[in-house]
Amino acid sequence: MDAILPSTFLFLGGRIPPNPYRIVARIRGNVCLLHGAEEERARVLRLGDRRYSREGDLEMSSKSRVQNSSLAWIGLAILVLSSAGLFAADTVRLWEEDVVLPTYLAGEPEPNPIFYFGRMSQGAEGRVYPYPLYDTLTGKKVNKTYKMVYLENEYVKIGVLPEIGGRIFSGVDKTNGYDFFYRQTVVKPALIGLIGAWMSGGVEWNIPHHHRATTFIPVQHRLEENSDGSKTVWVGELEVRHRMRWAVGYTLYPGRSYLAVSLRIVNRTPVVNTMLCFANVAVHVNEDYQVIFPPSTQFGTHHHKREFINWPIADSHYGSADFTKGVDVSWYKNHISANSIFAWNYEDDFVAGYDHGKRAGTMAVANHHIVPGKKLWTWGNGPRGRMWDHILTDEDGPYIEIMVGAYSDNQPD
Repeated sequence: MDAILPSTFLFLGGRIPPNPYRIVARIRGNVCLLHGAEEERARVLRLGDRRYSREGDLEMSSKSRVQNSSLAWIGLAILVLSSAGLFAADTVRLWEEDVVLPTYLAGEPEPNPIFYFGRMSQGAEGRVYPYPLYDTLTGKKVNKTYKMVYLENEYVKIGVLPEIGGRIFSGVDKTNGYDFFYRQTVVKPALIGLIGAWMSGGVEWNIPHHHRATTFIPVQHRLEENSDGSKTVWVGELEVRHRMRWAVGYTLYPGRSYLAVSLRIVNRTPVVNTMLCFANVAVHVNEDYQVIFPPSTQFGTHHHKREFINWPIADSHYGSADFTKGVDVSWYKNHISANSIFAWNYEDDFVAGYDHGKRAGTMAVANHHIVPGKKLWTWGNGPRGRMWDHILTDEDGPYIEIMVGAYSDNQPD
């Protein structure tokens, strides 16, 4: 018998209002990614039976049911005043296009099956078989053609790469040119994924394992045109280790400045399977970048909840860092070494990142009863972090990951 899991998320990004609590969301079994929202911008967005207002306290009414067969993400809403040229009102474009990206080639996969002998990956069992192991990087840089799927209206343009795990590759606010996701200009893998090759940037879907097996190889995709004028790109697969299915649908609506994302996970087996469900959202950072946990957050915790830290002013050793002199760890510039911080917060519905120099950022808002995970991860800006900048990109600079997780507020790694 199929077991189907429902969930809800909400992301906000771009020009975030000074007080994130001044956004009201009435959500029924869905998740939202919003991008934008200055004080003078549109006060109310409507999407079906979901209402987003810009005043008052955050409200959430979730009526998700298992038979809904969806983990729903509604995403990337950018509230803007101006419209971009070449687009009539209420028009959405959906198309496939060959794009050429400089690419460091991964080598051929290991021809022999890799059976399980206790290997770990991201804190969990690193079972590879029946997938091949991609553990060779050639270092050879070539121009490679990919089939990119684009969704675009007058406010936003989204690029999706089914050939590289179905990730969101790019997201841009057309009103100001701001990349609200980390935008790679090169495909440069490192040996970080479950079966080897992995690349940074964009939005990676970690289902059912962190840096999952197919994060760097092709998945299925399908294009849909909907009766309300919206258009959808579906990406997904049958995960052959667990024999479970998952699919993510990216939907752009006419005249709306957000991307709606619906997520479905189906256990089609007669046995219980372990599962992780985190969205790995990468964003560009600099010394002006600050991570915003909800104001009621007083503590952060590490993987496995074995270490705790005061938030935002840390005054102890944590991970490999010494914060004993009192450090505001919400700022990227204050992290010299790599670290993970999960918000110890079971009552609020958002996590955000904000670039004070560019006056723009990204926020995730979700029903905390179903989507409690809120995480900051960074390589750090010290020598080791700069080393990873060089390993994972040529010229695109540092990034952090603002992760959002369903069904769990922590990860095993």
